Amino acid sequence: MLDNPRSPRVRAVAKLAKKGARSETGLFLLEGPQAVAEALTFAPHLVIDLFATPTALERHGDIARRASEAEIEVEFVTEPVLDAMADTVTPQGFVAVCRQFPTAVKDIFAAGPRLVAVLEEVRDPGNAGTIIRAADAAGADAVILTGRSVDLYNPKVVRSTTGSLFHLPVAVEATLDDVLSRAREAGLQALAADIKGDDLLDVRTAGLLAKPTAWVFGNEARGLTDDDLAAVDRAVSLPIYGQAESLNLATAASVCLYESAFALRS
Repeated sequence: MLDNPRSPRVRAVAKLAKKGARSETGLFLLEGPQAVAEALTFAPHLVIDLFATPTALERHGDIARRASEAEIEVEFVTEPVLDAMADTVTPQGFVAVCRQFPTAVKDIFAAGPRLVAVLEEVRDPGNAGTIIRAADAAGADAVILTGRSVDLYNPKVVRSTTGSLFHLPVAVEATLDDVLSRAREAGLQALAADIKGDDLLDVRTAGLLAKPTAWVFGNEARGLTDDDLAAVDRAVSLPIYGQAESLNLATAASVCLYESAFALRS
């Protein structure tokens, strides 16, 4: 059992909370039973190390079974060691080290997608992770983060996906121009969520949401630039019927993705 929070191995794991260490090693940190269970189910080949407290492993027998099936050894650690490794205050008994696994943008569009979420300069980790989770739930084929967006493997992004990171292809370090060019070549229209756009209800009534779509979501504070908006096929806004000043980016993205999902399946 690892019991020294200051040991070199524990410190090496903890360093993965920093982007520099993640870039250097090609690894990232996974925390909590839900995320670990999803990794073991959908991508066990990516799991390098798996750490757990004895109590947590006893409580989550499904994780012990999945790790055994994947021939992954669970290394026991004390609570202080787990706390030292984890980025969050409450890692809930599990920490894993995984290989990064981004998908190439060209491969995403070569697969013939019908619904893709594109994040352009989305900086908040919670928003990025929640949009990936919403895209997964809405049945989107992929998510693309441009190079100006938050690091996909930031621990808070990973936590916010609640395991959806392992369910659908996600590309990183793309440029918006390249993404839009490849989307159009693949037969997708590009719609941008923007406060200055056409009312979503009008767009839905016109039948535009039934077409294969790449939805573009911009920065939380500034939205998309005029050049970005000029590059898409149409800007779309969500009407505010009550007194709210605005919608959180992840909430707005969820509505847009589900509206397309409904139309594509109707």
